[in-house]
Amino acid sequence: MSGFDINQLTITGNLTRDPELRSTRSDDSVCSIRIAHNERRKVSGEWKDVAQYFDVTIWKGMGEYVARELKKGDKVVIAGRLKWRQYEVDGNKRQAVDITADSVVPVPKNGTPPPPADVDSAAGEEDIAF
Repeated sequence: MSGFDINQLTITGNLTRDPELRSTRSDDSVCSIRIAHNERRKVSGEWKDVAQYFDVTIWKGMGEYVARELKKGDKVVIAGRLKWRQYEVDGNKRQAVDITADSVVPVPKNGTPPPPADVDSAAGEEDIAF
């Protein structure tokens, strides 16, 4: 259907490492995380949790919030969209699909609601200097 494209997802997962915060050339904050999302599957007649890993990019104020407040092992709910990219490693072309987050909400460990995240989450997707 022309003119009716939707790219939206919501996923839960646990951070596999501490968030990494850096700045672009234009001084926008960008945070990178990786999450593990467990999916229950029947493998050889037994139910097992199978982990799937996703790289997530969080821009500006939301990224600063994530880098400041979250750490490895924390469970989060992410709302965002998929982004396909192509890159080259040692002359070999590679592809990846990442998540660009619009919001990241920590899942409370003790039933206490998460703090409000009143931050600018507008995505600035200019080239990032790594």
